[in-house]
Amino acid sequence: MASELDNALNDVVARLTAPGAMLETTTIERYGQALPMLKNAPPTLPAMFEHFCAQHADATFLVDGEIRTTFAQVHAAAREVAGALVAGQGVQKGDRVGIAARNSTNWIIAYMGVLMAGGCAALLNGWWSGEEMAAGIELTGCKLVLADPQRAARIADLDLATRVVVFDHDKPWREGLASVLGNGGGADTPLPDLTGDDLATILYTSGSTGQSKGAWSDHRAVTQAVFSYVGQTLMMLTYLTERDEAPTVQPCSLVNVPLFHVTGEVPLFLQSFVIGRKLVLMPKWNAEEAMRLIEAEKVTYFVGVPLMSFEIATHPNRDKYDLSSCTAFAAGGAPRPVDHVKRIKDALPHAFPLLGYGLTETNAAGCGNLNENYIAKPGSTGTASKPLIDLGILDDDGKCLPPGQTGEVAIRSIVNFNGYWDNSEATRQAIMPDGYFRTGDLGYLDEDGYLFIVDRKKDIIIRGGENISCIEVEEAIYAHPDVAEASVFGMPDEKFGELPTGVYLVKDGRSLSEEQLRAYLLEHIAPFKVPVRLWQEHETLPRLGTEKVDKRTLKARYLTVWESEQKTGA
Repeated sequence: MASELDNALNDVVARLTAPGAMLETTTIERYGQALPMLKNAPPTLPAMFEHFCAQHADATFLVDGEIRTTFAQVHAAAREVAGALVAGQGVQKGDRVGIAARNSTNWIIAYMGVLMAGGCAALLNGWWSGEEMAAGIELTGCKLVLADPQRAARIADLDLATRVVVFDHDKPWREGLASVLGNGGGADTPLPDLTGDDLATILYTSGSTGQSKGAWSDHRAVTQAVFSYVGQTLMMLTYLTERDEAPTVQPCSLVNVPLFHVTGEVPLFLQSFVIGRKLVLMPKWNAEEAMRLIEAEKVTYFVGVPLMSFEIATHPNRDKYDLSSCTAFAAGGAPRPVDHVKRIKDALPHAFPLLGYGLTETNAAGCGNLNENYIAKPGSTGTASKPLIDLGILDDDGKCLPPGQTGEVAIRSIVNFNGYWDNSEATRQAIMPDGYFRTGDLGYLDEDGYLFIVDRKKDIIIRGGENISCIEVEEAIYAHPDVAEASVFGMPDEKFGELPTGVYLVKDGRSLSEEQLRAYLLEHIAPFKVPVRLWQEHETLPRLGTEKVDKRTLKARYLTVWESEQKTGA
């Protein structure tokens, strides 16, 4: 039976999506379907930047250490950068421009400038090794890469055809982005006209096939995804206003998740333009620093991977800080352990834990579970976001299953990505002819439409919100000349959800310690992908009838060992 909150929000949705209302919908033909689309959303991201930066002109937008900038100042800076990219750096409409840097004001200005110049922002994973970064750059054919010194150093000695422009993330924008501005062009440089069909972003995703894929989206998909989140925010605000519980201060959020990931990019960063939200940048996660900033900046909304809000809730110094301004502790990117939901609510009684479910390929849109509903159903990722998300549970033949039956979770919406860059086969496998994107997650819907994820079809590990392809790590292990066989799998961890572990067998007559193998891997893949534990096998790994390694048997064999080592600290 639907909850009181569900019924109230359904009533709000009906009013806000009615003809002439703010969230009025129209339709667009895709995959032979008439998909709903928000009529009043801007057609492109630059149009969104211009309109809402003018609307919130004098409000503080970014707090980055000692640097504070308003919406109008950020837009003016991005306009200059856009002109410099066009006239000074030769960026043309549709050119891919890589951004490889940690979170900063200058990352945000560079991102905006690339899109305003008509380029496509290719968001390179800042945690990648140099080899991984080079592969991402080459995959999508980046014409230019804007990189901070640390990421530029990783690719400096690699044979890249792409030009790299290094910028400083610690300095005010004009000084920090001087290398971009130095070749000419500026605020008066004409910029190209764009439509919703033009290429906007490429985000890199680690799936079950090893090598990262570039999920590309046009402007329509990204802006519709942004406004899908705006719609959820507006619905909740309307509900609270009618109960005289609406906040009266400027919305404010910490940015402690990477902007190169979809959770940081769409619901956190891009939505903030529309709702006039202040963003407080944290270059590195630290729970106590987060609490200090929540108190100092009057943060109203916290979002991160599940372990972050749990660390705040269980921190020994939590009572030293006034956290009363923050009434929502949201999580995405990974499942939140069910027992954490109650523990967070008990530790922070003035606030509610929230959970979202979306993917890179859906531009983060999908489902949400919030407030009393999350407390009541802590094992669920919530209901489909209205009015854009069509959520289906599919059998192996692609037919929708009824409530209670487990199948593959699939999402159909105008917010979905357009495909994998230069990989038509992967695109065909992921997007069905009728437009459903197959997520690779297994789940079911209950009688109220709440989604429960029960397993994954994809061979991935989710470590604190980071997707790790087991095959990619296995390939890196196999590249060692002394390795004969290997298998990688996730083990449970209270803090990160899962951690990568694995087994390996050395070739006859060779020797290779765990420490030596891990040191080798650190030279070739990002540190977060390197297994925290590698057990050495001395016999051929068990096989299935298909001759694939029997990963389930191996994981079960070592689970008890893992749990024992965790308890003893070995």
